[in-house]
Amino acid sequence: MDAETLFWQQCTQAVKNDGSVDAMRLMALVIETYRSHGRNHALFALVLDNLPLGLSVFDSAQRLILCNDRFRQLFGLFADQAVAGVSVRALSTRIPGKERKTVRSAYRSKEASAMPPGQGKIRRREWLMDDGRVIVSVVTVLPDGSNIAIHSDVTEERKAAERIAHLAHHDPLTGLPNRIRFREQVDAALSERAPDEQIALVHLNLDRFKSINDTMGVSTGDTILRQVAERIRASASGENILARLGSDEFAILQRGRQQPWNVMALADQIRRELSEPFFRGDKQIELSVSMGIALAPEDGAETDVLLRNAGVALSQAKADGRKHERFFTSEMASRIQARHALEADLRLALHSDEFELHYQPLYDLRQQRICGFEALVRWNHPTRGRVPPMEFIPLAEEVGLVVDIGRWVLRTACSEAACWPEDIKIAVNVSAIQFTSSDLLADVDEAIAEAAISPARLELEITESVLMENLDDTLPILHALKERGIRISMDDFGTGYSSLSYLSSFPFDKIKIDKSFVCGIAENKEAYAIMHAIILLGDALGMRVTVEGVETAEQKSLLEREECDEIQGYYISPPAPAPDVARLLSASRSGSMAKAS
Repeated sequence: MDAETLFWQQCTQAVKNDGSVDAMRLMALVIETYRSHGRNHALFALVLDNLPLGLSVFDSAQRLILCNDRFRQLFGLFADQAVAGVSVRALSTRIPGKERKTVRSAYRSKEASAMPPGQGKIRRREWLMDDGRVIVSVVTVLPDGSNIAIHSDVTEERKAAERIAHLAHHDPLTGLPNRIRFREQVDAALSERAPDEQIALVHLNLDRFKSINDTMGVSTGDTILRQVAERIRASASGENILARLGSDEFAILQRGRQQPWNVMALADQIRRELSEPFFRGDKQIELSVSMGIALAPEDGAETDVLLRNAGVALSQAKADGRKHERFFTSEMASRIQARHALEADLRLALHSDEFELHYQPLYDLRQQRICGFEALVRWNHPTRGRVPPMEFIPLAEEVGLVVDIGRWVLRTACSEAACWPEDIKIAVNVSAIQFTSSDLLADVDEAIAEAAISPARLELEITESVLMENLDDTLPILHALKERGIRISMDDFGTGYSSLSYLSSFPFDKIKIDKSFVCGIAENKEAYAIMHAIILLGDALGMRVTVEGVETAEQKSLLEREECDEIQGYYISPPAPAPDVARLLSASRSGSMAKAS
């Protein structure tokens, strides 16, 4: 077998299944061929010029014996520059690039294991060319000092690796460092912290951002998030480290000695930036932000502790009504732990049948009888006892459980109302989240169908917040409900700044005047005048008016004189469990209904 045939056969053995060349296998084969047929340089050079990799052979005096065309192409050398006899030193000066230092120990040990003992050792060299290319040389130094090297262009592989590394440490939507990279940066900042230096970690969360995705689409939400990132970046400046932790959460790491004043100024700047409206086409979107702040070393000298405590402070800011920033305190940690425990219990409550409904009468002043009941959910915890609604309803709304609880309330109220007289209506409160995060129409249809009651007996009470979330999407749902014969009531009328304007946007069947207006109507002329005006307004618009919070006979008599339609409150009855409804209705029909103690 001649040298050319032998060499091509060996080269074929170095080709992988995917068509690429196994450089180390090829190196071993080249060495074998060179040793067997190295004296026939012309034939050997002809074969080498067809190799896909660059190849060079230097003698023990480090002078070039031969190289192939690919070698010259990779290093930008002309044929008369890379000629037999030229030294490595002289050749290096002609290369339009520079060798750069690389960490070779791991690679060297790995490659050396591929070489049989006594056949030489492997060195790795790397070149950064003036045109930006990266050339890697794998040099096999033979026992006599001569060497054979394979050279390859790894530019695209490096770029791909850099892209992968970037994606592994950066958020693809905003380009900001992600949670993994941010943790590394916090680690570095804490390890480098000077004794008198404080480090502030700010955990930011956009308030109610989920409603934007739900009502306007994920594409709009992504656009807004990119704009939010740019505004925070501008506020944070280049001295601070900004990251996106996920979804609508961001974090900022601020170093310096003037804390907490510096971070307070930063939080104020971010709040001002994000309070400016965002625009998507002709739609204007307003956002607010909650922030939790932890300071190192006071609130933690380790990354996990500092991140956790900033998150605790953020949770406190949201629990305090959002739109706030809060600094971490040790008392917060205890409250957050208790809140997390309550949340865990709340998630189990539905499956454990811990909820029940109580019903508060709606009293018709003209007919002097109960005309309906409002369903109010109660939570009977096995160890906590009765959990107040004001404690668990806001939590259910925040963690998204209000949809499941609301669906249960709707079905249970309709089912229990099916046992009442047909002229007694049932009122159920519906939250804004049920409009945006569930199929409310389907839930209502199923509840009515399962209970086999008339839709006219069901009254849904909504607050102004339902309309404020997204009027364009909410109105069609309200109209569809009304077309089914279901009555719609505006609850807590007068407590929102836009209540009057919403009365003109949708034909409500009823308005419920908040109990805060009732307290002083007997002795306060201004309170009485407001009540009088609202009752007249409801009458003029053809809407029934219910006054909540009636607690005295004097208040009842005054509202009767004003020809108010309905009242509700402890004067008639406090909320009562379902078995008491029959007793309340019986007392109402007999005219013996007395004020509850």
